[in-house]
Amino acid sequence: MALRRFLILAAAAAVTAGCSNSVAPEASPQRAEQTGGGTSSVTPLPIPEEIGANELGVIPVLMYHRIVPEPTSVYDRTPEDFRAELQRLADEDYVPVTTAELASGELDIPAGTHPVVLTFDDGDPSTIRMEGDQVAPDTAIGILLEVAQENPGFRPAASVYVNEEPFGGGEVGRQALRWLADNGFEVGNHTYGHANLRTASPDAAQEAISQGDQLVRDAVAGYELTTLALPFGARPQPSELALRGEGYDYQAVLLVGANPAPSPFAAEFDAAAVPRIRSQGPDGDEAEFGSTAWLDKLAANPEVRYTSDGDPTRISYPAGDESLNPEFAEVAAPY
Repeated sequence: MALRRFLILAAAAAVTAGCSNSVAPEASPQRAEQTGGGTSSVTPLPIPEEIGANELGVIPVLMYHRIVPEPTSVYDRTPEDFRAELQRLADEDYVPVTTAELASGELDIPAGTHPVVLTFDDGDPSTIRMEGDQVAPDTAIGILLEVAQENPGFRPAASVYVNEEPFGGGEVGRQALRWLADNGFEVGNHTYGHANLRTASPDAAQEAISQGDQLVRDAVAGYELTTLALPFGARPQPSELALRGEGYDYQAVLLVGANPAPSPFAAEFDAAAVPRIRSQGPDGDEAEFGSTAWLDKLAANPEVRYTSDGDPTRISYPAGDESLNPEFAEVAAPY
């Protein structure tokens, strides 16, 4: 069970049992910070109301494909645009998390910050290319690493969804997959042949997903995939096949979508249909549904976005919000 879900459910059990070491919603949580002498000091977390904590708020899940100097479609971004978008996220106190962490509720990020999920489809070489044992700096992951280094607290994390022959194929592609897995990035399934699962038979849909899963496991020994990004956003029939079938069992499925995702603690959250936002500037077709437009909306209306309280054992949100999933009622901390 993922850390966040484990902690909050454990806290709920402790509260119910009346244990002396339980953390009740009204408690004043603290965090130990290591000092230079090897001892720890206790720093009280901010009061949720004072920082506008809202762990029932929405979370942008951004969708990228190619990062290239000369875009040929609305799915492409230039390296300069990509870097600028990452810098904007860092400046606005977003912290990257993976799709798996979103789905499981493992959102243990600093108080006052906001989770964002960076997702990359298709396994294009512009996402990651290895130069020896180093990531090429002109790729998406290379740029992300640099922005993270320049902005302490902006975690270098992303979820990368691949098809057959990822990142150029062969041993070079397998090396990139292993680097991602070894460095805290999530590798996810995008089906083996970028299949349209809506038009595929149930057997063919399962085979396409299972083959994609096996491709990654063959390249990265011991790796277990937990999420799927649907090619074209097309769901199979029945839709449950996207989550589990012969040879796979997933926590979450990503759509194409055009809006932020609900909080994983909200009743509205559906792990089998997590919406995404296409990375896009202020101009072009359907720009009103793209990342620039949505980040503008969230900046103008900060109360609707997910803002962490810094404590993974409770769920803080403004009183009166009735969107909480009842599963988390015992660790709810409305204010």
